[in-house]
Amino acid sequence: MANLNTRSVSQRSFDAIVVGSGISGGWAAKELTEKGLNTLMLERGRDVRHLVDYPTTNKYPWEFEHRGQVPYDVQQANPVVSRCYAFREDAMHFFVKDQEHPYIQEKPFDWIRGYQVGGKSLLWARQTQRWSDFDFEGPARDGFSVDWPIRYKDLAPWYSYVEKFAGISGNRDGLVNLPDGDFLPGFPLNDVESYFSKFVNKKYPGRNVISARCAHLSEPKDIHLQQGRAQCQQRVLCQRGCPFGGYFSSNASTIPWALKTGKLTLRPHSVVQEIIYDDKQNKATGVRIVDTETKEVIEYYAKIIFVNAAAINSNLILLNSKSARFPNGLGNDSGVLGKYVAFHNYRARISAEYDGFMDWTTDGRNPAGGGYIPRFRNLYKQETDFLRGYAAGFSAHRASEVDYKGVGESLKNNLANRKIGNWRVGSHMMGETIPKETNNVSLDAGKKDAWGVPLLKINIGYDENDEKMVKDYIEQMTDMFTSAGFKNIQANDSKQSPGLDIHEMGGARMGNDPKTSILNKWNQVHECKNVFVTDGACMTSTSTQNPSLTYMALTARAVNYAVEEMKKLNS
Repeated sequence: MANLNTRSVSQRSFDAIVVGSGISGGWAAKELTEKGLNTLMLERGRDVRHLVDYPTTNKYPWEFEHRGQVPYDVQQANPVVSRCYAFREDAMHFFVKDQEHPYIQEKPFDWIRGYQVGGKSLLWARQTQRWSDFDFEGPARDGFSVDWPIRYKDLAPWYSYVEKFAGISGNRDGLVNLPDGDFLPGFPLNDVESYFSKFVNKKYPGRNVISARCAHLSEPKDIHLQQGRAQCQQRVLCQRGCPFGGYFSSNASTIPWALKTGKLTLRPHSVVQEIIYDDKQNKATGVRIVDTETKEVIEYYAKIIFVNAAAINSNLILLNSKSARFPNGLGNDSGVLGKYVAFHNYRARISAEYDGFMDWTTDGRNPAGGGYIPRFRNLYKQETDFLRGYAAGFSAHRASEVDYKGVGESLKNNLANRKIGNWRVGSHMMGETIPKETNNVSLDAGKKDAWGVPLLKINIGYDENDEKMVKDYIEQMTDMFTSAGFKNIQANDSKQSPGLDIHEMGGARMGNDPKTSILNKWNQVHECKNVFVTDGACMTSTSTQNPSLTYMALTARAVNYAVEEMKKLNS
């Protein structure tokens, strides 16, 4: 191959390779290096070092040229990423710019990406909930998608394992549909959130409003101090990168931990073109990358490979990894690679006002964001005209009211004397979408990016089930808000394109049958046992919970299995 690096194979050989440095990739690197494996981590973006490369983290509002707003010309040049809530002046350097990384939208899809060491772990909303058996058993119950090859009991100890290291704040709520975890103290609800929680729990049996669970150190333990992290300061400037390590990110936690072992080689600026498969050895032998700075093509070799490039990019890499054995993509004997992609439906929101508790307001910020309403639809039986269900957020705050009337001194006095207004409450839905063959990603054979990788075509959209779910969420939340005495209720369906949820999942799903899935119960490629996929691409269905905690647990579990198999000479 042209420009193929000629350094010795031994210098480019490792025990393990991890593709991607985000939440799941960081965990793969931590686990592999702790178990003694010399590991290469490949990241397509630039290096971002904890404490060093957070340029805006301690800036005051007036230090930003545009006071936090994104300039008009930047918005116009980035119509996709500028729709993301966190794409602001203080964090836009952590986002991919549209023109630099094109893709093909066969249906409207807002693909939000963060290409740097740490990936989107610097930008995530940090909400962390376990799955329950209601979630793992969902496909088997209603027949849509394939059956998960694992159940809650298989992942429960690994949830505990990653929770203790990452630091998850929450309360033990005793809910069967949202299992408790190994928590640090939860962040409290404010008075109106607490009022709504008690009201709903009493009036609506089976429905709960709990304090949201989040990856913040409310009360650090020794393991967190060993990582060099400190208590969350509740600044809620998390998208800038946290100098305290108060929330979990690969940059503050797993990657430094792996580097301390002396077993990790971190290589940024490395776009993975494909996984190399050896037809004679019947296994993958390494990966082929392009250095984004020199455009040099280099091959690296390893005994095991973990693919953690984030769901859609992991699909892209697998689809582009073609050989005589796998002409349609690595492990794609079944033909389902890139298909059955799903996401979370965030379209619906509802807001209102409340006249109660007028002698109280809030002080400080809540990094958990307030309350969380676990899924309550179709748990024990099919009770609606749509499949699965939705979770929801809930929060309350008192806004400042400013009188802009007057001129000169009178205007100045009005601006300086803000008044506290009514309580405002709000909720947003997070609906489970059903994986479908028609929701898929594929490669464009005729168009390539700057690194010689085929452009990805995304064909993902909503269906009738999603529309019915939006309607039900608005109806149920309107009823709950009305019953609770909230006023001026306003419901909204944003009709936003899929993608802004940033929870795309599937395409290389787990399953028991190699004819209908790509991965087995250990996240191994069925037909290529030394390749593992443990990011969002592996998900068989989406549930309603935020997925990152599940990625962490799946990754730790898969690494443990992979290393045990290596010891048996099975890999």
